[in-house]
Amino acid sequence: MVRSVDQIGGGQVDQSAGGRGKTAGVVARVRAMVRDGTLGPGDPLPATRALAAELGVARGTVVAAYEQLDGEGWIRTRQGAAARVVDGVPGLDAEGSLPATVRPGVAGRPAAPSTGPADRHAGSAVESPDRGAAGSRTAPADTTDRAVLLDCRPGIPAVTAIAQRDWRAAWRAAADAPLRNALSDPIGLPGLRAQIAAQAGLSRGFAPEVDRVVVTGGTSEALSLIVEGLRNHLGRSPVIAVEDPGYRSGRRAMTSAGAVLVGVPLDDDGLDLDALAAAGSVDAVVVTPTHQYPLGSVMPVARRQRLLAWAARTGTVVVEDDYDSEFRHRGSPVPALAALDTAGVVVHVGGLSKTLDPRLRCSWVVLPAGAAADAVVAARTARGPVVAEPVQVAVAHLLRSGALRRHLGRVRRDYTHRRERIATRLSGVAGLEARALNGGLHAVVTWSAPVPARGVVDRTARAGVLVSALAEYEVAPGSAPPGIVLGYGALTMPQLDRALDALLGALSLPPVS
Repeated sequence: MVRSVDQIGGGQVDQSAGGRGKTAGVVARVRAMVRDGTLGPGDPLPATRALAAELGVARGTVVAAYEQLDGEGWIRTRQGAAARVVDGVPGLDAEGSLPATVRPGVAGRPAAPSTGPADRHAGSAVESPDRGAAGSRTAPADTTDRAVLLDCRPGIPAVTAIAQRDWRAAWRAAADAPLRNALSDPIGLPGLRAQIAAQAGLSRGFAPEVDRVVVTGGTSEALSLIVEGLRNHLGRSPVIAVEDPGYRSGRRAMTSAGAVLVGVPLDDDGLDLDALAAAGSVDAVVVTPTHQYPLGSVMPVARRQRLLAWAARTGTVVVEDDYDSEFRHRGSPVPALAALDTAGVVVHVGGLSKTLDPRLRCSWVVLPAGAAADAVVAARTARGPVVAEPVQVAVAHLLRSGALRRHLGRVRRDYTHRRERIATRLSGVAGLEARALNGGLHAVVTWSAPVPARGVVDRTARAGVLVSALAEYEVAPGSAPPGIVLGYGALTMPQLDRALDALLGALSLPPVS
């Protein structure tokens, strides 16, 4: 039964407050009702129009409040249905109060995690792959035997945020696909490849031909496949330049496939092209230009054009790892390298590990024309298909039906709330800098104090929060400043506060609100 308007309304909000103040008032009122038990798990909230009329505010104020509460993990909104309080509100203890570590400036041990839908990944010790690649990592060896409460290492998006209706419809489509006595197309189902090509045209500014799209089993498998194609084309191990610091799981995959890697340093605008040129002859360079991983820089268009001109002149393949371009929190979108490529030097890699669910193991490569690209297709054909047909059918349905687009709209808003919380909590803390917040699902926190990152990671783990040391992403030791990488994609807002409290405590810095 929907809670009555007057239960939540209870009078007018402060009409002297600005738009944000009125929104904050509605948010505070709903939070308080959840805390005191007036609103229980699964209870629906009034329609935004009805509550706005009762409170004497614009409907947009209530919509903004519901969006913020959704982003913080208190409620879940669904198109065409009433907003509802989540089951097992994250961050509430048995008495319905926020634990001490969530309240700014209050010390205390974290409460046990809830088991509600918003906590299925973030509230337990789960496998936390580097940027969603296959494999797992263990907690630091010196953690106590107390259960790990929050895994804040990067790699897990807000998997549970997708509308269950859309998720089930995709798998019904897979189940309804006719059985057939045939092998899967190693390049990928034509229907999925067509949807990937259309998605590139809508979101990344270039429209590849369908026969240039190859389905792969995750980004690491895509990079391994590219290396195999280059090795077969060249008749030797390819020499590949990589960002330093950069994507470590991708480096492992390329090395395993026979590549010789050369680390290239970064500056504030991404890959240092002068250092790249000085590195000597390379066959390919792998870059994350839209949101450098992990430092978060965005390569300006002028540098992108310079990189492409250099690649065309030297015959170098540019592998564009476009892993989370959908999540741009501030600034204007920057075109993909593939959208600027007129010489046919860019191999574009995309996937669903950061946008939907890394467990699907569904990514893709968009190839230019040419012998090297044809060698990648030949390698894919020789390896055979790696993504199960039912998964491909389900993913094609998510793209074709608009379900992925709706999901992205929801989680962009949620991620922006979390990004803003990190920026607010850490701003003004002397000697501390939060980076990589212009997009994506992780933050890099660095400091000027002579505090070893390994010690910070271990102390944070003892407080029940797992983060990664920035040094883990280095190619050459010492190429990254002291810091940690914190993934916030699957965290609720109270969990994020608890993680930030643990980090500040590990650095012996006071929590700030």
